[in-house]
Amino acid sequence: MAGERRKRIQENEKKSFWKWIVGIVMVLVLGISGMAYSMYNSFSANLKETHVNINRDQSKQRVKQVNFEKRDPFSILLLGVDGREGETGRSDTIIVLTINPNSKDTKMLSVPRDTYTEIVGLGHNTNDKLNHAYAFGGIKMSMDSVEHLINIPIDYVAEVNMDGFSDMIDAVGGITVKSTRAFEQNGYQFKVGTNKLDGKAALAFIRNRHDDPEGDFGRQDRQRQLISGIIKEAVSVDSLLNYKDIFNSLGKNMQTNLTFSEMMKLLHNYQDSISNIDQLRFEKGGSEIINGIWYYKMDEKELKEISKELRNHLELP
Repeated sequence: MAGERRKRIQENEKKSFWKWIVGIVMVLVLGISGMAYSMYNSFSANLKETHVNINRDQSKQRVKQVNFEKRDPFSILLLGVDGREGETGRSDTIIVLTINPNSKDTKMLSVPRDTYTEIVGLGHNTNDKLNHAYAFGGIKMSMDSVEHLINIPIDYVAEVNMDGFSDMIDAVGGITVKSTRAFEQNGYQFKVGTNKLDGKAALAFIRNRHDDPEGDFGRQDRQRQLISGIIKEAVSVDSLLNYKDIFNSLGKNMQTNLTFSEMMKLLHNYQDSISNIDQLRFEKGGSEIINGIWYYKMDEKELKEISKELRNHLELP
């Protein structure tokens, strides 16, 4: 009798234990599902503010449309518009990203905004500073002109208000950057080495240019650090807890031709690639004064080499 009673007690304890485990699992599942549902609704609502239709045909360099479900490599142009330096209506930051899920990495190329190049859409051989394309013809002309210059298809675009980077950086909890020199900008002090920055400090970090020995190239490097820092923090587990702030900052400060469905596929199939960034830069070009205006002239050999590297990364012939 005592043995049977002990056996029943042990069986009840086992049942209670497994009920407890199942209960914990159910709570976790429901919690994660609820969070995912809430994230989905927040993202969907904010995308209505960010999505923009661009009257632009598929690139002639594309035989077929990019398919995120098949994990095709693709490119995206980042345009940072900054009116605080008296350049309203011009793209202050021009960065090309190529993302390849097969090699599991992203190549990030800063294009000097003062590059002397053809502005596609203004008439044959109409050359000017690359960042003027945005002023003349908005996002579409910028995409066409960058595509012509770099000789790769520009599949997607994201236009970001540079002031909005401050909100994005705060939403992901700040970013860490490295500075090769100590300097002061807008009341913020930056030391040599690692600096942990909030949104406003990060904007000051990238706006420094006039006392930088590298001039605009130094600022390009800081811009690349800022953007790669945002991307790396945004895809981290910790940032999931701040997803509402992140989506809100995107809704207020960004426009893109990526659809909601494409963004979901991108997050699902390309996360490893997005978090592994290889930074490229133009270094061999020179300056030229034309009609009293300063331009950056590309080194043609370097331009072809970088174009070839990006085409290979996109798995293009």
